[in-house]
Amino acid sequence: MAGGYDDRDGVIWMDGKLVDWRDSKVHILTHAMHYASSVFEGERCYNGTIFKSREHSERLHFSGNELDMPIPYTVDEIEAAKYEVLKANNLTDAYVRAVAWRGAGEDMGVSSAKNPVRMAIACWGWGNYYGDAKMKGAKLDISKWKRPSPETIPVHAKAAGLYMICTTSKHAAEAKGCCDALFMDYRGYVAEATGANIFFVKDGEVHTPDPDCFLNGLTRQTVIGMLRDRQIKVHERHIMPEEMESFEQCWLTGTAAEVTPVGQIGDYNFEVGTLARDMVESYEKLVRS
Repeated sequence: MAGGYDDRDGVIWMDGKLVDWRDSKVHILTHAMHYASSVFEGERCYNGTIFKSREHSERLHFSGNELDMPIPYTVDEIEAAKYEVLKANNLTDAYVRAVAWRGAGEDMGVSSAKNPVRMAIACWGWGNYYGDAKMKGAKLDISKWKRPSPETIPVHAKAAGLYMICTTSKHAAEAKGCCDALFMDYRGYVAEATGANIFFVKDGEVHTPDPDCFLNGLTRQTVIGMLRDRQIKVHERHIMPEEMESFEQCWLTGTAAEVTPVGQIGDYNFEVGTLARDMVESYEKLVRS
């Protein structure tokens, strides 16, 4: 594919039917555009199979319920729709984006209970999220923003509104020559990158932040399982920023990021070491098996 995301060939599944890519539009008074009433999933299809597909569809339902926005399609219907749109676009290796939102309707204030919940699924070819970072290690900035408390917002939903500080943080990082940014949480602990979870290595053991105020990614859970299968000890815990000075290796995990080594975060440097490279290669084998 080439060109802007609004001007491409292909089709998008929208509210139960396939629509020409350029015709998949919403009204300017769509509630989600004004009040962030939107949830989504990012998924990857490898060799014709979407990795963790059903878990993604189940999480979409969970996120919708967290925003008081029940998804009007069952998990089975969403599963069928994803493969329908992949087939219609003749794609076997692709990124899949499922999104549900409050559309335009009788409500146009903060309340939107009278407005329909709509849904769409698009897919496209997408390479490495961080370019050549899988070989040399990603460079991260440290964001000025913090991941919020669970008392302020549904932090475990994959909701569009939670990504506002991700966009501003990534823009700031890119302006500094970095490819992403690392968040601390509202207490000052290391949290995650703008769209990926983070892991560190010290003395042969792995440390990763406890996801008590941010998304416990499906790729994160997969990688923890892979490490434990190798009898590598994994510590899920609160991590102070100054601890990064003593960590030897680091990597990010996410559906888009897959497993990507990190070479630098702010003033902290990491080796793209054996374990990080092994996780990159082993994850690639797993998703294509």
